[in-house]
Amino acid sequence: QLQASGGGLVQDGGSLRLSCAASGRTFSAYGMGWFRQAQGKEREFVAAISRSGGRKDYQESAKGRFAISRDNAKNTVYLQMDRLKPEDTAVYYCAADRAKYGSDWYRIEGMDYWGKGTQVTVSC
Repeated sequence: QLQASGGGLVQDGGSLRLSCAASGRTFSAYGMGWFRQAQGKEREFVAAISRSGGRKDYQESAKGRFAISRDNAKNTVYLQMDRLKPEDTAVYYCAADRAKYGSDWYRIEGMDYWGKGTQVTVSC
């Protein structure tokens, strides 16, 4: 199971840190990703990190503002979001997959596990 937390209401330009805690003993066997879904829009890829943390991929709009990281000892993946914009407002979801790597994360179909989302709202 995946449990995301850390969402909330923040002003334009503010920061939030999302966390996603995973249960089970095989966390390090999974690549981890963050996705978001704004109201009325499709779910989209935001960032992903490989099993060891050695590779990180970002959606273009997230580059330079968001940072994904993981702590395999704590079974947790993080998304540090800085310089938030109103267009970042969405429900954010974490996901885990054994096979996805690199550009595979842009395809949301076939994900092994999804967590429940956490709402991020950025006010003007």
